[in-house]
Amino acid sequence: MDRIFEYPFDTAEIMRKQKRLKRELLEDGTSRIKKRIAILGGSTVDAVRDVLELFLLNYGFEPEFWTSEYGQYRNDAMFPPEELTQFKPDIIYIHTTYRNIEMFPDVNDKNNGDAQKKLDAVYEQFREMWESLKDKFGCQVIQNNFELPPFRLLGNSDCSDVRGRVRFVNELNLRFADYAEKHKGFYISDINYVSSCYGLDRWHDGTQWHMYKYAFPMDAVPYIAANIAAIIKALFGKNKKVLALDLDNTLWGGVVGDDGPEGIKIGKDLPSGQVYSEFQEYVKMHKDIGVLLTVCSKNDEENAYAGLNHPDSTLTTDDFVMIKANWDNKDENILRTADALNLTADSFVFADDNPAERQIVRDRIPGIGVPEMDGAENYIRVLDRNRYFEVTSLSDEDMHRSEMYKVEAQRAEIRTAAADYGEYLDRLEMKAVIRSFEPMYIARIAQLTNKSNQFNLTTRRYTEGDIANMSHDPSCITLYGRLADRFGDNGIVSVVIGKIKDSELHIDLWLMSCRVLKRDMELAMLDALVKKAAEKGLTSIYGYYYPTAKNSMVKELYGRFGFEKQSEDEAGNTVWKLAVEGYEDKNTHISVSEN
Repeated sequence: MDRIFEYPFDTAEIMRKQKRLKRELLEDGTSRIKKRIAILGGSTVDAVRDVLELFLLNYGFEPEFWTSEYGQYRNDAMFPPEELTQFKPDIIYIHTTYRNIEMFPDVNDKNNGDAQKKLDAVYEQFREMWESLKDKFGCQVIQNNFELPPFRLLGNSDCSDVRGRVRFVNELNLRFADYAEKHKGFYISDINYVSSCYGLDRWHDGTQWHMYKYAFPMDAVPYIAANIAAIIKALFGKNKKVLALDLDNTLWGGVVGDDGPEGIKIGKDLPSGQVYSEFQEYVKMHKDIGVLLTVCSKNDEENAYAGLNHPDSTLTTDDFVMIKANWDNKDENILRTADALNLTADSFVFADDNPAERQIVRDRIPGIGVPEMDGAENYIRVLDRNRYFEVTSLSDEDMHRSEMYKVEAQRAEIRTAAADYGEYLDRLEMKAVIRSFEPMYIARIAQLTNKSNQFNLTTRRYTEGDIANMSHDPSCITLYGRLADRFGDNGIVSVVIGKIKDSELHIDLWLMSCRVLKRDMELAMLDALVKKAAEKGLTSIYGYYYPTAKNSMVKELYGRFGFEKQSEDEAGNTVWKLAVEGYEDKNTHISVSEN
């Protein structure tokens, strides 16, 4: 099913089979995250909404939509109708295009000041909308920027003359980008880029606009829908995390075992090697945004290392957190890699030039990303347009994630040498800081709530605004945990949110990063939570477990902690209770402080 939603899109098939695709997705048994999405449209948006729903269903969401009347996007943003207020959107998407720019410079604007006033006026119209939506709803907002105009009155000077529409649109887009950079929870859907890839001549379809008020033709809809869906799935933790790469004819031309490292095609001096060098450079950039790189190749390990150590190779063995080069099935190697990294295999993207290998992996690992890597000159475009690793925020921790996972291998060596597991934990010399939520960590905490799936008892998803509000709410107990050891700082790895009702604390969220599983950090967090509850005079703590496809590992967590099960329904949802009085600390291997 999901191949139809991979680039390059068969737009005719998607548009023709919408109802059937929706029915099949809803009946596939997937447990989906429900989200309310309001679309404020400056043009007809029905088709965009319907196809966006398909992409989101494929990503694991079940969206509910509210759509503004045609052309009422500004009024609905400034003065929301009662229906929108009651809808309580999780996300607002403002679908405007070039057609919604209400004024442009003209040839009589002879100085920059006249054009600047018009630019300021158009930008202010949108800024006021964004501020109004933030004040009234406090949810995340996605705003289209603008495609280039359908004509250039001034020819090539249209991009440089202050009276040119091309320059006006470019400067307006820069204003939008600057606002997004400075405001959390606000994101740009870059339709300027999408329309350029699609082709401006086809994009500006006058018939579609004048007859139906669609700002672009129907077969461009999947590209817009995919672009919006990529932002939403990234916001709520559905990004892929690992890029698993084949070697021969994927990272270089030729077969290193047959041709030798000196015979493979790589390097900018060879026309046949340039395409592979460019692809390696593109892959290496992903390491800088927190994507983990691994090798999954049918090869002798010695040959694999020789190829990666080629003097013209951009990627080296140090860029990979794990290298699997052997003659085992590739799906088996991916599963082993996932297990070693404490990740699920569906968080991987597998890049391989061989269509047979791609199909085997696709068939045997449900949910894994497997792009159609046909022709080395297409590798970058196919990976890029599938938006597996969409970035909505980029933290220092993201940029150092690869190093964190490589350090995990050093911890594994100590684990092997230790006489027992307790000795291993002590040898790590772990130190934790556990404190209430703080402003400087709001973004990271929100990111964790949307990315952690395995050690996550309720899998609730929160925005930065939600986290900030709870940090100031006296009816909430909030805790974050940061863990370091002799090898380095793991950063913030655990989050607990509890809500006070009378003399009871109800755990709304408890999660932990898979990087620190089996280190007893959960015990340190429980000790801190019980202490906070006792300080507030609470007598009981209630924990909740809601099963998903990925969190079975914590099904009995509360039982292991000494909670007593109160109830369990047919779906497996359980409720647990712990008495605060008489609780004894459980953590014995981590030194905990609040500093």
